Amino acid sequence: MKAMVLNGVSDFDRNRRPLMLVDVPRPVPGKKEILVKVTRCGVCHTELDEIEGRTPPTHFPIVLGHQIIGRVERRGSKAEKFDIGERVGIAWIYSACGKCKFCLAGQENLCAEFMATGRDSNGGYGEYTVVSEDFAYRIPGIFSDSEAAPLLCAGAIGYRSLKLTGLHDGENLGLTGFGASGHLVLKVLLYKYPNSRAFVFSRTPVEREFARELGAFWTGDTEDEPPEKLSAIIDTTPAWKPVVKALRSLEKGGRLVINAIRKEAGDQKSLFEIDYPRDLWMEKEIKSVANITRKDVEEFLALASEIPLSPEIQEYTLDQANNAVLELKERKIRGAKVLRIQ
Repeated sequence: MKAMVLNGVSDFDRNRRPLMLVDVPRPVPGKKEILVKVTRCGVCHTELDEIEGRTPPTHFPIVLGHQIIGRVERRGSKAEKFDIGERVGIAWIYSACGKCKFCLAGQENLCAEFMATGRDSNGGYGEYTVVSEDFAYRIPGIFSDSEAAPLLCAGAIGYRSLKLTGLHDGENLGLTGFGASGHLVLKVLLYKYPNSRAFVFSRTPVEREFARELGAFWTGDTEDEPPEKLSAIIDTTPAWKPVVKALRSLEKGGRLVINAIRKEAGDQKSLFEIDYPRDLWMEKEIKSVANITRKDVEEFLALASEIPLSPEIQEYTLDQANNAVLELKERKIRGAKVLRIQ
């Protein structure tokens, strides 16, 4: 089968294309696994973090990608949840132990044995992949393959982030950074919290204009002060400086939720700019988002179908994967990026 393979941690710019299109053996499903013929795979900023070593894969070579849509091609001897030919999705959560206190409490995202698709196992930047049938999802028929792919990470992790804000209808929400996840959170906000207003912070005029088109009440640069304080802010940027700025925009008792697996180290000195009485006092909170659970994915797919949610999509062929990831690094973003595999 054809796959875009990463052979090791690498700097990534226009002169370095670390993903290589090669032939690799088609995987064989284990007893409780399914072989999925991939049709689409969303492109996530986490792939850039994997390539550049902020959250490195556990082995090389590896096939990245964790927003996977495809059809069941083959089943293991004890796999019976899905029919051959049935459409399924695969998300960031590839497996968890199912036995620890976190798994038993519904927090499998915190499991010490948590494994991630495309980081700890081969993912969707290829024509086929395998996964346990217990970690695959039926996809509502309302969505095309391309529309469904970003729902599995950008949408699901944005949904978890929104839940963690504790937002109530009528309270203001800030979104720092406005990529694939941010634009889906804004759509969910307008549906679930019709009396709340979205304030979007972005470095690029294109993203700010896109946010206004989708219904943002206010947009500004990450350095700008919003016209009023915000009850909660979700940060999806790769940098530290917007975190510090966001704290200053929070209302008393407000919560900042950081939706990122890793932050780039380059501007970490920005953290020392936090002024406690100005930025963090008055019971402001900082909370991180760690991975997602299967329940997050299932709940979000149901909600997305109910709305119904229509992600903004930019499509690329499999051999253009380097271009798609590089555009994320260069902040050339409008909605979600999706690879066409089949």
